[in-house]
Amino acid sequence: MKSLKKYYRVDRREIAFLKFILEAYDGIATIKTEDPIRGVISFHIAPGCQKQVAEILQYLKKDILIEPVMPGPPGHD
Repeated sequence: MKSLKKYYRVDRREIAFLKFILEAYDGIATIKTEDPIRGVISFHIAPGCQKQVAEILQYLKKDILIEPVMPGPPGHD
């Protein structure tokens, strides 16, 4: 089964923090910085872990900007 890829815009100063938090939950998701200037990141979520990631993001949204965005242009990956 393939991982689910979702894109978000965050405060670029928080990218390292988000990476640290999500990757501390071993194996549920990884983060890739797509556009460091705009703060666009992609989450690669392991199959069956979407609910866990959504709960973590919902909690983190209380303190930092995390908003979904559309993926980049084709071939951007």
